Amino acid sequence: MHLRSVTELVDVENHAWEEIRKLLSQGPRTYRLAPAEPEAAARTLVRLQVSTKSYLGAVAYETGGIVFEHGWLTLLGAGAEGICGSLASWNGLEETQDIQALPGLLVVAYDAAGGFFGLDTGRFGQSGHIYYYAPDAQVWENTELNYSGFISWLAEGDLDLFYETFRWEGWEEEMQQLAPDQVFGYYPPLWTKEGSGSRSSKTPLPLLEAWETARNAGAE
Repeated sequence: MHLRSVTELVDVENHAWEEIRKLLSQGPRTYRLAPAEPEAAARTLVRLQVSTKSYLGAVAYETGGIVFEHGWLTLLGAGAEGICGSLASWNGLEETQDIQALPGLLVVAYDAAGGFFGLDTGRFGQSGHIYYYAPDAQVWENTELNYSGFISWLAEGDLDLFYETFRWEGWEEEMQQLAPDQVFGYYPPLWTKEGSGSRSSKTPLPLLEAWETARNAGAE
């Protein structure tokens, strides 16, 4: 199998990055763009084997990641300070002792409630859709969005409605409690009748612990 080089994968004439930048800048979401180190960007793109003509390739090559909503949701890129891992490390494309990939699913984002977004590449029938591990239901749910649609949703969608039962008054300030490799652990848990963003107590929980729960649900 021929692995395309970074030169072959960077489509200068049809680069999707400017389209993504415009989409994000025009949307109502607050976000922080973490720049990618050139070597990491090139390495990530080659390991993914996707062109920058695609939204996925453009994000992988142009960003270390993008953090939305005061840190509530993190979109993975080539990796950067303040972001836990990269598209490569989360998906078994580079050696790591910490993160166990879920075959057939390309993890692309995670959130502060312990939810994960993954692109179906075979785990759920190779739909090409983004699936969301919902910590309140403990299952992976089909968003019916492709990756570019997911980026549009991050920029323009109603995240307040989507996370309505996970959030609480003052959650923005409490995001400062979390390190980049932590999420909120809820007690009672979100999947119980008593659990919710407003009623449960919240304490920092390792992101990888939350991932193990999500990964096990996807492996069933």
